[in-house]
Amino acid sequence: MNLSHPWSPFNRPSAAAVIAIGAALILTSFSGCKKTPPVPAPAVPEVEVITVTTQTVPDEPEFIGQTQAFRPVEIRPQVTGIIKKVFFTEGTNVKKGNKLYLIDPVPFEAAYFSGKARVAQAQARVVQAEQEEARVKPLLEEQAVSRKSVDDAVAETLAAKAGLEAAQSDLIRAKFDLDNTIITAPVNGRIGRSHFYEGRLVSAQTTLLTTIDQLDPMYVNVNVPESYLLRRRRELAEKKVQRPDIFQLRGVITFSDGSVYPQEGVLDFSDVSIRPETGTLEGRFTFPNPEGGFSPGQSYFYPGQFVHVRVKGYIRTDAILVPQRAVQLGPQGSFVYIVDAESKAQSRPVTASSWHGKDWLIENGLRPGEQVVVEGLHRIQPGNPVKAIPYKEDHPTSHSEPESEAGGKSS
Repeated sequence: MNLSHPWSPFNRPSAAAVIAIGAALILTSFSGCKKTPPVPAPAVPEVEVITVTTQTVPDEPEFIGQTQAFRPVEIRPQVTGIIKKVFFTEGTNVKKGNKLYLIDPVPFEAAYFSGKARVAQAQARVVQAEQEEARVKPLLEEQAVSRKSVDDAVAETLAAKAGLEAAQSDLIRAKFDLDNTIITAPVNGRIGRSHFYEGRLVSAQTTLLTTIDQLDPMYVNVNVPESYLLRRRRELAEKKVQRPDIFQLRGVITFSDGSVYPQEGVLDFSDVSIRPETGTLEGRFTFPNPEGGFSPGQSYFYPGQFVHVRVKGYIRTDAILVPQRAVQLGPQGSFVYIVDAESKAQSRPVTASSWHGKDWLIENGLRPGEQVVVEGLHRIQPGNPVKAIPYKEDHPTSHSEPESEAGGKSS
């Protein structure tokens, strides 16, 4: 028997050797595989922020207003009669003194000439009475006439003078009626539609013939809510807002097409009581309107227009402004994201009251020195770290960031 054969039962390896050989083979197989690198930590998102500061800014509330003619003049006849002629073209500008209507003057001319005749008769009676009085008075001294005759002569003179005054008064009235058969424009302005034409009977002082609107200057009436008045009074008391004398406040008009009237108006009236049916206080601005004398269609103003009136003169101190895109709208209202002391993004509710150019005025919720996120809002997870860099105002608008506007213009 060959004892040196490798598979001889006398040459078989021990169990410990088999285990060692297996372990070596396993280590050799693993040594040929590549090692898996560790997973890197996610990058901290980068956001652009502004640092909250306070500043003094104009506070210019805006209200809805309605235009009104400076002097809407009603044209009514002073005498009763038949209209003979209408001189004007409806809807055009008229000058003070222009003829508007002619009422049939014939009966008034007759009354006038009759009054002149009665005055002449009364004057003749006065002359006669004075002559009689002058004749009898010397005779009384000679006892040629009685005292009663002299008294009668004096009484007749007084009666004749009274009759003359009555006749003159009737003549003045007749002259007034005759003159008022011609109805003229009392002011410069634009005349409206005529309600009566030739052949119609009109009654003195009751019939409305037409209306003339004086358009230079023009009034604009605004209704200010009581809630605004109370808030403004509180802000003035707390020194948050300053203003000049109330009648030095100025107004700027924006028309319905978005155009801005080039001239400013001045507040010239503030009502003394709040209207209970609307809860508003009426104010009135006066605006110059030199184009009011132009032909229709060439002027800015028409009575009855609805406009926006921006009030100038209030100044807000220690105001906080942030870009509009930084303010978001959520289920609970307006909010912004701030970066706290640990460089983590946090949601902060705010009160955004009005626009100032491209910024929101923040009434509550922010303090000077805090950092507000303006760009990179879509990268934020509240409570997670962020890398804050200064906001670039010329940053292009990102369409991938849905933003909501909060609030509206103050009223």
